[in-house]
Amino acid sequence: MANRRFELFEYRQVLVRMRQGDSDRDIARAGLMGRKKLTAVRRTAQELGWLDPAQPLPQDTVIAGQFGRTPHLPSTCVSTLEPFREQISSWFDADVQGTTIHSALKRNHGYTGSYSAVRRFLKHLGAERNVTATTILDFPPADAAQVDFGAGPALVHESGHTLKTWFFVMTLCWSRHQYVELVFDQTVETWLACHRRAFEWFGGCPGRIIIDNAKCAIIRACTYDPEVQRSYAGLAEGYGFRIDACPPHDPQKKGVVESGVKYVKKSFMPLRTFRDLPDANRQLREWIMQEASVREHGTTREQPLARFAIEKPLLTALPDVPPVLAAWSTVTVHRDAHIQHHKALYSVPFALVAKTLWVKATDTVVQLFHQHELVATHPRLRKPGARSTVRDHQPPAAQAWLEHDPQWCLAQAKEIGPACHALILALFNDEVLVNLRGAQGIVRLRGKVGDARLDAACERALAHASPRWRTVKTILDKGLESEPIGESPQTLTDTYVNGGRFGRNLQSLLIH
Repeated sequence: MANRRFELFEYRQVLVRMRQGDSDRDIARAGLMGRKKLTAVRRTAQELGWLDPAQPLPQDTVIAGQFGRTPHLPSTCVSTLEPFREQISSWFDADVQGTTIHSALKRNHGYTGSYSAVRRFLKHLGAERNVTATTILDFPPADAAQVDFGAGPALVHESGHTLKTWFFVMTLCWSRHQYVELVFDQTVETWLACHRRAFEWFGGCPGRIIIDNAKCAIIRACTYDPEVQRSYAGLAEGYGFRIDACPPHDPQKKGVVESGVKYVKKSFMPLRTFRDLPDANRQLREWIMQEASVREHGTTREQPLARFAIEKPLLTALPDVPPVLAAWSTVTVHRDAHIQHHKALYSVPFALVAKTLWVKATDTVVQLFHQHELVATHPRLRKPGARSTVRDHQPPAAQAWLEHDPQWCLAQAKEIGPACHALILALFNDEVLVNLRGAQGIVRLRGKVGDARLDAACERALAHASPRWRTVKTILDKGLESEPIGESPQTLTDTYVNGGRFGRNLQSLLIH
């Protein structure tokens, strides 16, 4: 028993036996304390009058003050790592492993000491750190749920590629009943849809949702004034819950779901195989109802389902019509009067080019707002590169180009007159040029000169085998449409159309 450290209760037990008349030999035989130590204790107790049965035993603090072990004096040995204290402290704060620190010191600083010295030094650094005290948060039934993501197994996507997955976990804080779903991403749309399915799973909605600062929920993380993503704010308004964002870098504020995520990873994932995402989620639901929610919870010491039976009636009832799940985002209008959302293009009025708009996207519709005014609505496109264009959104020149196609030009020319119709036909029979803009330009001249003059000008242009917008325009500008023509326009038109772009028959050449 040399140099043994005796506890307070052992000193008190020895004093009791001495007061009862037991000898040091009897006490030592019982294994409480050695003879030499007993002699010292008896001497001290007699001097202080503690062995008198008529007097009460002193308080524990008095006994501890008399027999308490004297603290060791600080060691005078200086660690060989003391010159590197500042560097090692920074590595220790960054959670760098001791073996890694030892290797770095040997490699970069020429340290020759052992790893044991590093381990002892790190132990002393840990003892110097103040331990932060925490508290247990209590939640009334139906008051709150906590939400988090956790890394899941890799599964085969419908595209045939193997992709990583994520556990979406929502845990009711009072009952510890939870909803878990595997998803392929953490987008805003997935975040909102998982909330809806979780509320439907519980059959109600808690008063508030405690979350971290994921980008799908919080735009700007702040301890006192966080900024909520507009899509998530709309969901909270629709279901009637409040959003409670944790302070940055403080995940302990949602420790309930943090533990739930770890439990899913350690209890559900190991030793299981999954064909695909639907099969994994089916197994998840079975595991929750058959194992997770019927076990004795480590904190509440009750089954989560049993507590959930009490909590469920207190949840906020779900709305008769579920709120629309809409993801909001801001975009800038391109020069072509389109915006891009999820790799698909949607048109907006051309006057909004270079403006910033709000996009509200649901499963079926994409709506665009400028300063809270709805400016465009499109069906939701899923194929990357797909485009939805409203003709009225294009500039006037573009609308004219799109609307005034060859059939429109021919119909308008037929109304103007036979010569104009023949000239437009000749333009479109050109094997080199498209001539759509030229045909559009000729037809638009009717608004300036009238059908009669335009048809006469077309007749003269055909007579000279020059069915061109510039020819017709020059004839009209110089007033030559009324001059006599030596040959009918129909004959000349047939000659032009059948003879090629610059072809003229012998008779035409001799006449002119």
